[in-house]
Amino acid sequence: MPEAFLIGGVRTPVGRYGGALSSVRPDDLAALTVRAAVERTGLDPEVVDEVILGNANGAGEENRNVARMAWLLNGYPDYVPGITVNRLCASGLSAVIMAGHMVKAGAAEVVIAGGVESMSRAPWVMEKPDKPFAKPGAAFDTSIGWRFVNPAFMKGPLSHAGKAAFSMPETAEEVARVYGTTRDDCDAFAVRSHERALAAIDAGRFNAEIVPVTITGRKRAETVVGTDEGPRPGTTMDVLSGLRSVVQGGSVVTAGNASSLNDGASAIIVASEAAVKKYGLTPRARILGGGSAGVSPELMGIGPVPATLKVLDRAGVSVNSLGAVELNEAFASQSLAVMRDLRLAEERVNADGGAIALGHPLGSSGSRLVVTLLGRIERELAGEARKLGLATMCVGVGQGTAILLEGI
Repeated sequence: MPEAFLIGGVRTPVGRYGGALSSVRPDDLAALTVRAAVERTGLDPEVVDEVILGNANGAGEENRNVARMAWLLNGYPDYVPGITVNRLCASGLSAVIMAGHMVKAGAAEVVIAGGVESMSRAPWVMEKPDKPFAKPGAAFDTSIGWRFVNPAFMKGPLSHAGKAAFSMPETAEEVARVYGTTRDDCDAFAVRSHERALAAIDAGRFNAEIVPVTITGRKRAETVVGTDEGPRPGTTMDVLSGLRSVVQGGSVVTAGNASSLNDGASAIIVASEAAVKKYGLTPRARILGGGSAGVSPELMGIGPVPATLKVLDRAGVSVNSLGAVELNEAFASQSLAVMRDLRLAEERVNADGGAIALGHPLGSSGSRLVVTLLGRIERELAGEARKLGLATMCVGVGQGTAILLEGI
């Protein structure tokens, strides 16, 4: 079977909700990373076979296939198609996996994959009335959460009725209950995430992967955003202990030990061995495997466990062989549960911090994990005989997704 290689890889800084990137349209963020991925590798855009981008919202300015719009906004050839995929939090990671599948199947030689989300610019949507001339129905903020929930998921004979529609914090609280994870455990994990992210920023470990975003406006001077906004100096156990639970009746999950609402985009080139040779590309890693698995919706946070085991089993690789792991920190409680079940060594997981500090722009987070993982493989595993890295994440409504990479 042909191999699929990862070339380049870029991301924007991750902006806070209502922060530095909130004035930038998501399709423009996506276009920026697609262009940077092409230009930094010296690839001729005319040889691209497909553009695949992940996006979890799809209700605002990124609607109507943001992958196609991102490509056309750069003035690139209109004969190159684009498709947008939605696996909620794992949309960007699924885009990379799908691109790898296309290349390995011989259906494409060069694919640009990634994802984008602007949770700041997500619109409100309004329920359309059932009857003509009726008043408007319920309104929903599309930044996060489930809209227009099917009543069958709220009550009735379905096995998960009542729990399938849990909010994300409610699922994290449920995982904490099932696994016996304490508030102190979660707060300590969050502190560590901020400390590691701040150390990575100070050491310049994100510099190579970040493409700065230039912001212009009529009422302010041009500014360049080149650093993640999320990591907070001074995040301590004392600070986090003063936060209230965000779940009614809960005691573990707070805004301090959960990921935030964010803006960002990321993109990477996936190419065949023939394309690498033909176009003089420099591969950073090969895709050994990728896939997803389902779990109970109310325990969606443990999704990375079966997804990872499935991918590792198919590749004939053990957990102990993994030198670097990027686990999306949707919540500290679920991250700790995944690490416990998979027996992942703490020092190998999110060495440069995770989403609790860096942020979680839904559609981009999975491809951002891949870009960051590549840098870690190159820095941390340079002397290893086999440089194996894993990126994995949980997904709303009970799923998990994982990708296994081998550094070149």
